[in-house]
Amino acid sequence: MAQAYRRILLKLGGEALAGPQGFGIDPNRAEKVAAKVKSVKDREVEIAIVIGAGNLWRGKDGLAHGMDRATADHMGMLATVMNSLALQDALERQGITTRVQTAIEMRALAEPYIRLRAIRHLEKGRVVILGAGTGNPYFTTDTAAALRAVEINAEVLIKATKVDAVYESDPHLNPDARRFERLSYLDALNMRVGILDSTAITICMDNNLPIIVVNLWEENSIERAVMGESIGTTIG
Repeated sequence: MAQAYRRILLKLGGEALAGPQGFGIDPNRAEKVAAKVKSVKDREVEIAIVIGAGNLWRGKDGLAHGMDRATADHMGMLATVMNSLALQDALERQGITTRVQTAIEMRALAEPYIRLRAIRHLEKGRVVILGAGTGNPYFTTDTAAALRAVEINAEVLIKATKVDAVYESDPHLNPDARRFERLSYLDALNMRVGILDSTAITICMDNNLPIIVVNLWEENSIERAVMGESIGTTIG
């Protein structure tokens, strides 16, 4: 069975790399995430990744103490680069050639983000990790993922998180929360779904880019999404 999508943008939360305490970078978790990426890569899927920074820094904590929003956001961008380097290392040890590109230049560590170069890396079979968000404050890594997905001509944005779908309310707090298999962009925007911010959804809507929400830790969840199976929630 041929996969439904040949080029994907995979959005991961920084918590994917955190240990049991939910903070920091756990090398064991990085290896598990890398193994999941490898299983998709082995299907000859071109993969770009955007990873958040929630395991290292939460701008809301800084804002609560009076920190300037732009400063807090720039700290978060730098934290995403740390996560990108950790994931790159784990992927390289799995035998996957990986490139990190950053929206804020730091040439000693990574390439600057150049759209056509990123596409060329994908065409050559390399995994590309896109760090430092959009390079601008006031934008989330969800928005960065949507923007980069459109720029590199990804066929789908897969948001791999800790829940298995979009629910009408937090399923951890409300066991009876309604689960959605499909949502239109407008429904997702009107519901103000917490899984993706409204700017990210709007970018995908304007460019007709489907979004699939899956549980990262569910076995074969990303592969199943790539193969076009019904899993999680599809927004589009």
